[in-house]
Amino acid sequence: MYSHVAVHRSIIMSDDKQNGSDQVDKVAVEVAQMALESNEDAAKPATSDGAACTGATKKEENGTPKVAPVSTAAFKEQFKAFSKFGDTKSDGKHLTLSQSDKWMKQAKVIDKKITTTDTGIHFKKLKSMKLTFEDYNKFLDDLAKTKKVDLNEIKGKMANCGAPGIHNATPGKAADTVARLTDTSKYTGSHKQRFDDTGKGKGIAGRKDLPDGSGYVTGYTHKNTYDKTH
Repeated sequence: MYSHVAVHRSIIMSDDKQNGSDQVDKVAVEVAQMALESNEDAAKPATSDGAACTGATKKEENGTPKVAPVSTAAFKEQFKAFSKFGDTKSDGKHLTLSQSDKWMKQAKVIDKKITTTDTGIHFKKLKSMKLTFEDYNKFLDDLAKTKKVDLNEIKGKMANCGAPGIHNATPGKAADTVARLTDTSKYTGSHKQRFDDTGKGKGIAGRKDLPDGSGYVTGYTHKNTYDKTH
């Protein structure tokens, strides 16, 4: 910065010797300083609000943004629904450990990190067989802190897991195995004799050799093929 000013000043001073004017020297130096300062400001990176950047955008301590808080009303509705699940006499104000585990399993909160052993230990800390909505929130808060899981993430899964008893299960490899074992067209030996060509079971006829009273000898394969007009 000072080198540029010095250059401008030396030029103006040489002009002063020719013109003999101090006023021109002052004006030229001020213009040069203003130009250099504007160039330096333009080179600085700016944030979205126009201020110079002082560092990267702030993140949460673990490097990921926090999960948005879950609607209390939606979570409470799920609490009521699961408190009545399997108990027709429930008023929807209390939740048992069994109902809680069913809820958390359906929401896939119970996994390798959070087990039913963990839920049982923390549930019993409140020294009650049934928890109110307020106490259940204390139970979840204690569980989340101990297992180092985001509380809002747990509540979000539980609030959006659907009505009690709904499971989005997909067919697995077992379905292919069952289909193969029940395909009667692939049966051999005596098992094949228990079904007709359409795959329908023959009943007792497929399990026992019943006597043939038709008059045909055993092994005759042309039954009912003769011309009945004669």
